[in-house]
Amino acid sequence: MPAVGLLTLEIYIPGITSLKEKRGIVKPLIARIRKEFNVSVVEAEDHDQLGYAVLAVAAVSASPDYVTGQLQRVAEAVAAWRLDAELVDYQIELL
Repeated sequence: MPAVGLLTLEIYIPGITSLKEKRGIVKPLIARIRKEFNVSVVEAEDHDQLGYAVLAVAAVSASPDYVTGQLQRVAEAVAAWRLDAELVDYQIELL
């Protein structure tokens, strides 16, 4: 049976004064996650809240261990990539 994993990333973006600025940080981040990890990504909550974004990342595999490891690598990469966005918290769930 396939394993479905969900990673929820809470990201703090300091110094944002407009939604356009927020989009300018979040959209490239989503694109990079999709490209480098071949997973599905969406901004899940707080679309209109400045300085804060919640991303949901989903992955599917035959192995629950592989899904968990892949989502862990996504979280670690996001924490390391951006200097203008800080990973505050993340949670991995197997569905």
